[in-house]
Amino acid sequence: MRCPYCSAPDSKVVNSRPSDDGASIRRRRECLNCARRFTTYERAQLEPLMVVKRSGPREAFNPDKLLRGLTLASEKRPVDPAALRAFAYGFEDEVQTAEIAATEIGRRAMTFLRPLDDVAYIRFASVYRDFDSLERFIEEIRGLKGREDRPAQDDGPAPAQDGEGSTAT
Repeated sequence: MRCPYCSAPDSKVVNSRPSDDGASIRRRRECLNCARRFTTYERAQLEPLMVVKRSGPREAFNPDKLLRGLTLASEKRPVDPAALRAFAYGFEDEVQTAEIAATEIGRRAMTFLRPLDDVAYIRFASVYRDFDSLERFIEEIRGLKGREDRPAQDDGPAPAQDGEGSTAT
């Protein structure tokens, strides 16, 4: 395994143990060149989960991308990083199909964040639903107050409305 710090090609395994209820193996490694330690995870890869993007193309599911979004939404909030990691890296195991829409990933992430932290939920929703005005934030916050125990059930950006009380831009 190549060292992520100095790019040396060799490292040794210092510790190895099951992780994620046996779904993966966590290995603690030490670089033979710079002596720094780093962690790797090994897991079986059968068929990659394919994500169907809103614009149509497909790409392999990347749990790091999901984790990055969850982490950004939860930055400086009292959310356990281990819970975010468990959700992101366990996501692929929960999906029972070969493909999933990107909107479904976002919906499930919002459902996951909702009971953890309202601010993280709003941050994630603002990107996922593409909030384009202060009114959209206010609308979502009011919606939080009105649905204390209901999970998120949105599949994407809210359509613009016309008429009185409109939030269309």
